[in-house]
Parts: sequence; C-alpha cells; structure tokens
Amino acid sequence: MPLTPGTRLGYYEITAPLGAGGMGEVYKARDTRLGREVAIKALPDGFANSDDALARFQREAQILGSLNHSNIAAIYELEEHNGARYLVLEYVPGETLAERLRRGPLSVEESLEISQQIAEALEAAHEKGVVHRDLKPANIKITPDGKVKVLDFGLAKDVAADKSGVQDALNSPTLTAASPAYTRAGVILGTAAYMSPEQARGKPVDKRADIWAFGCILFECLTGKMAFGGETVTDILASVINSEPDWRALPDEAVPRVRDLLRRCLQKDPRLRLRDIGDARILISEALSGNAEIAASATPGTSARADIASPLAGFGCRVFSCVDAGHDCRKLVARPLRNSRRLGRRLPGWARTGHHTTTVARRTSAGICGDGQRRRDASMGDEPRVGQQGHAHAPP
Repeated sequence: MPLTPGTRLGYYEITAPLGAGGMGEVYKARDTRLGREVAIKALPDGFANSDDALARFQREAQILGSLNHSNIAAIYELEEHNGARYLVLEYVPGETLAERLRRGPLSVEESLEISQQIAEALEAAHEKGVVHRDLKPANIKITPDGKVKVLDFGLAKDVAADKSGVQDALNSPTLTAASPAYTRAGVILGTAAYMSPEQARGKPVDKRADIWAFGCILFECLTGKMAFGGETVTDILASVINSEPDWRALPDEAVPRVRDLLRRCLQKDPRLRLRDIGDARILISEALSGNAEIAASATPGTSARADIASPLAGFGCRVFSCVDAGHDCRKLVARPLRNSRRLGRRLPGWARTGHHTTTVARRTSAGICGDGQRRRDASMGDEPRVGQQGHAHAPP
C-alpha cells in the first residue's frame, strides 16, 4: 500500500512521494529525531512477502553499508515497522540525469564533468567488489551545485562474495510488481537500453557491464539520444546485441580521446572492452585538462581557435618563406605538427584531412602570417634550411 504524506514510520514522517519502480517505492521523509530530510525506500505490496525480494532488500542495505563515497548516496538505516522493512537513505536534492537530458544534450565539458563523477562512484564500488548492474540516467542525481550521486543499488551484486558464476534471476528490461515470474532463471532485470550484450543474453556479468552502461550514458549526454533504442524491449535488446551507435551523432567538439573512450566502453565483446572504470576517469580528466589549457591559451578578445591557428599559420609561413627566397619547395620535407589531428577535430577546416601543409598554405596565402611570424620561427630555431640541391628542408 503506497504511503501518504503524514504517515509515520517510527521516527520518520512521510512528506512526499519521490518515485516508484518495479523493485521499490521511494518517499521523501523527515527524521523527527535529527530534524533532517531523508529518503525512505519500501518494497511494493506485490513483493512485501517475497523471500527473494526481502533477501535482495537486505543485500542492498549491506552493499550500501560497505560503500562510503561522496558520489554514492549513503544509507542510514535498515528499519522495520509493523512487519514491513524499509531503507532510510540520504536524501539527494536536484534532478536526475534523465530529467536533465529531456531538455537536450549537454555540452562536451558538462558531459565530461558529470561522467567523471560517475566514474569515480563506480570505481569506489568496483574496488569493493560491487557491480551496480542497473546504471542509467534515472539512477543518477545531480544536485543544484553540480554534485553527482549514484543511486539505487537494488540490483547490485557483490562479486567478491559470489564467485560461482551461476546464472541467477537478478542478472539483469525492468519488471514491475505485476510481473508474476520475475525470479525465473533467464529473466532480465535492469533497463534494456543500458544493458550490456552479455547482460541482455542473461549471462553472468562483472564490472565490465557497468563500463558498458557508463559508455551508453556518456554517449547520451553528448548527443541527447540513446545509444541503443527501439519501440519494444525486444527491439532494444536486438539493437544492443547486433547494432552500433550512430557515431556520426557525436558533436565535432568531442576530441578523439573521448571518441576512443566511447568505442572502448561500447565493445560488444567484454574481452575487448575497457577493463577498468578508473582508466575512463583518467582519460576524462586528461580531456578536461586539455580543454582548460586551450581555453586559457586564448588571449583576451581572441578565441581558442585563433590562438591555435597561429602556430599552424607559422608552419605555412615556413613553406612560403622558401618560395620568397626563390627555392624549389616541391621537395619540402615537413614533419606534421604534434597533436595536429586532435587540433583538427576542434578546428573545422584546419588540417582535418591530414594535408597539413596544403591547408595551412591556403590560409597563409590569404595573408595570415608576415615577417613577424618569420622572425618568431627563426627565434625558435625552426626556420627551413637549404639543402645541397637548393631545396628547403624542415628540421627532422
């Protein structure tokens, strides 16, 4: 029976419903002893007398009790009132990531910042041997100050405690309380669009299933659409198992290392998938640092694009300096700029095809560089030198 505002469960007074799913109903409540807001999670009526559901409820409490991380919503107590058990959890204000994504995709920077915090939460859980198995935007809360909290470890599995590899009924579309056989072997729990291929097939899973779900979430943050979709659960599962995400939907601002990370996370064969979520956290941190460096390098009144274009233009000036000197540049040997491919991703029209000299020369011919640029090149020791045959050569 759903709880109504004003209902008392021991010291806790229900103030408002927060949400309901197949495996639990969540309410906002007030702790009358400590004067704080909490979240109460209770079993739906259909599961209140199920031994399996009660065992899972107990396991969720134990798993949450073993985790202590700022990006994971904490558990306070496991209580019982009039024969009904309920969890007392940290109340997290704000909106879910699913609610935020209904307004459209996030910027690349915001996507990476949120994903980095999700990765930190998963890393803490995985280090304790805990696999979430139901990671999705609806289970991720974003507070008004930007803090990310991962919620709902109701399907989590302690792989350290269960190394049998035996298929159980909780390996992972979400079933409601009306589903009569949710405990049958081979049934699939979790949300289909974020399940790994092995999870969709009902096979045993490990932390790499969470890494797949993490990749699905990052893709959705960047594009505003799910990586795998369909009209029915069957269609979605078929897409997860057989199809690829629409990689063309990724924004141009997503640098290669982010694209590579997504492809590693969304490898259908778990043996080829990214093996540790900590690696994803490191890659995202590096990508965010790269964005900050590029932004900081732009001088007031200019964009990062113009600032990056300057050294590229200088490279073009070296090409034309030998022309001005009357040298034959057809045999010019030039080393591509370091990170030019990454910069090309950020600068449409600059070096995207890999023909760095041609592209920059075209820009240079439009008058981007002049004598001042040549003097800068000379001071850096990069001025082309004339070979024995009268050809200019860039330094090796």
